[in-house]
Amino acid sequence: MVPTPASAFLPIVPPALVLASTSIYRRELLSRLRLPFDVASPDVDESTQPGETPAALSERLALAKARAVSARWPHAVVIGSDQVAELDGAAVGKPGHHANAVAQLRAMRGRTVVFHTSVAVLRHDTAFEAVRRVPVTVRFRALSDVEIETYLRLEQPYDCAGSAKCETLGITLLDAIESDDPTALIGLPLIVTSALLRQAGLDTLAVHAGHGSVA
Repeated sequence: MVPTPASAFLPIVPPALVLASTSIYRRELLSRLRLPFDVASPDVDESTQPGETPAALSERLALAKARAVSARWPHAVVIGSDQVAELDGAAVGKPGHHANAVAQLRAMRGRTVVFHTSVAVLRHDTAFEAVRRVPVTVRFRALSDVEIETYLRLEQPYDCAGSAKCETLGITLLDAIESDDPTALIGLPLIVTSALLRQAGLDTLAVHAGHGSVA
């Protein structure tokens, strides 16, 4: 009888997980998977390149963020994400301050806006790299100036693309949301993220079952 190697009884340790973002929204979303993870700032230039579409910008930045952090965490599974809103083919970014937010919401009222949320997952030690984009179509109500000012005074969503924080009071600005993933609009599409993590060798449910990585 061949003895079973002692290593067969050792627990499988899943790879470390790192979120390449300092966004509190993405941190909260990723925490829903109940996996331990670290957070690292990607420090990438988020400027739009000449002729770049909002969709392409979203994908490029998600991948650039993940690559920047993966270089510092070569044995970890790294998640990068980016969201760009699109109105009439042009990118709508984070307002940064009140005046910009007012201008954005006035431009979007009664209109349909597409929020492109991309997620990239990298694992340097296995040469795994993938990026996926989840578009979310949002139809804004015909908002009055008073409604816009009231919302901004209460919510102050100056760090949100398009000035609409849909997970809280921003939902009152909208007529409809169409998406394959309800978490995409908040900033990190968890359905796609979970699928990419499995491909990278980090199966969420397997980890919780005590089986660690499936890689």
